[in-house]
Amino acid sequence: MTATPSALRPIVEVARDLDVSPEYLEPYGRDKAKVHLDALNSGRKPGKLILVSAITPTPAGEGKTTTSIGLAQGMRRIGERVALALRQPSMGPVFGRKGGATGGGLSKVEPSDTINLQFTGDFHAITAANNLLAAAIDNRLYFRDFDVDPTRILWKRALDVNDRALRRIVIGLGGRSQGIPRESGFDITAASEIMAVLCLSESLGDLRERLDRILVGYSNDGAPVTARAFGMTGSMTAILKDALLPNLVQTTESVPAFVHGGPFANIAHGCNSVLATRMAMATADYVLTEAGFAFDLGGEKFLDLKCRSAGLNPSAIVMVATIRALKMHGGVPLSEIARPDAKAVERGLCNLAAHLDAAAYFEKPMVVAINQFADDTPEEIAVVARFCEARGLPCSAADVFGKGGAGAVDLAEKVVVAASRPETPHKPLYPLDWPAEKKIERIVKAVYGGAGVNIQRDATQKLKKAAEHGYGELPVCMAKTADSISDDPKLRGRPTGFTVNVRDVEIAAGAGFLVILTGELRRMPGLPRRPAGERIDVNEDGDIVNLF
Repeated sequence: MTATPSALRPIVEVARDLDVSPEYLEPYGRDKAKVHLDALNSGRKPGKLILVSAITPTPAGEGKTTTSIGLAQGMRRIGERVALALRQPSMGPVFGRKGGATGGGLSKVEPSDTINLQFTGDFHAITAANNLLAAAIDNRLYFRDFDVDPTRILWKRALDVNDRALRRIVIGLGGRSQGIPRESGFDITAASEIMAVLCLSESLGDLRERLDRILVGYSNDGAPVTARAFGMTGSMTAILKDALLPNLVQTTESVPAFVHGGPFANIAHGCNSVLATRMAMATADYVLTEAGFAFDLGGEKFLDLKCRSAGLNPSAIVMVATIRALKMHGGVPLSEIARPDAKAVERGLCNLAAHLDAAAYFEKPMVVAINQFADDTPEEIAVVARFCEARGLPCSAADVFGKGGAGAVDLAEKVVVAASRPETPHKPLYPLDWPAEKKIERIVKAVYGGAGVNIQRDATQKLKKAAEHGYGELPVCMAKTADSISDDPKLRGRPTGFTVNVRDVEIAAGAGFLVILTGELRRMPGLPRRPAGERIDVNEDGDIVNLF
């Protein structure tokens, strides 16, 4: 249930817990605020950064956000100064398959209804900036005063919905006065490069430079054409100026939470903004942040993309698992995963082992967190505990949904111990001077456990062109299904011997990486047969119902 405004502390009091002065706040009502970047200059030693990742989830997810929030509340209960740095939900999944994405039960960020829907308007600003650039491109085509090949324009429009009908469309129909007809399409806002640019930018100047670098297409003679050439990046920066500022809210137990930026991890890089992470580290002793989906997606991208770009170095990794997901990976049908089955849990541990092995490449202390459900049995939890003990890893079952911070005290204590170990240097999986093909293969073999990579002909040509135009030393962002460690969503557990098929490559020059598209993954999701939006409503009192 969503907390009422009167149940939440005024946001100026939440900011005071972090010694953030009211002069640095731009309040949006009494319960949320933008925070000026001057608050980064706190003079404090940066707090320890802790990454929360997970195993391959069930369709309902593993509860990384809920666990992150509950763990933060548990750390506060043991006397630690802690803050969260989380992603904003996209309205596409909110009205699509997932519903609300602000945690659950007694471990939520509030005001959850607002955060899930309009919040402070960041997604709208990103959408507007994206589409302003698209309009400028078609305007130059209309007036025929710019050398850009209409058949080689890469930039699409964006919208924060799940709508498969917009993936591939024809625009400019209706005669010469309506524009130049050409094929185009829409990406969901969370997959727009503008989202990645905003989340990786470290200042207003950095934002503008990244916008200038965006590759929008090619000229008639094959030369790269960037956004800067269309003269709109100043206006785009103006649209995004306020969206760049981190948002401050609170959890159900009033732990400060910076909720800012929301790229997906299966089709984008899956991390909240660098500025929100830095803001949390500048004001708290411990910072909990999550990366989308499982470690093979969000975790790897957090460490190889975000940390490399921003110079961040986490002190520990928390790997979230549920008994239900382990049973699913052990061969139990989704319709039966609530039934007790310790043997299936044991069989499903192969998936947890795969993600722990992948995370071990980065040489960070790890803690396994069991996101506990009411129907989990002591025997099932004991199976996971014995497995972790055999690997020398601390493990804790945390009922953060039902008990909030009180359900995560043991987990909090174990995480603090892990994060107190001597710091190890950040160790990316690959150097940037490797060819892109070798970087992809490294991820496939080290993180996914695959046998190799099949890069299709068109993708090979695009990688060759990327290298020729100076983009060859960018890191790679793998776009892959979240339903399996492999690129086949039907393969559960820990598949082996598979080959990952790369079908396309996109150059995200502003964000600073190459997007490697595998399988049938799309940058504009579709709605399920019965979307969550069919059940969401507003009651007679004006309260939003059935959002979760």
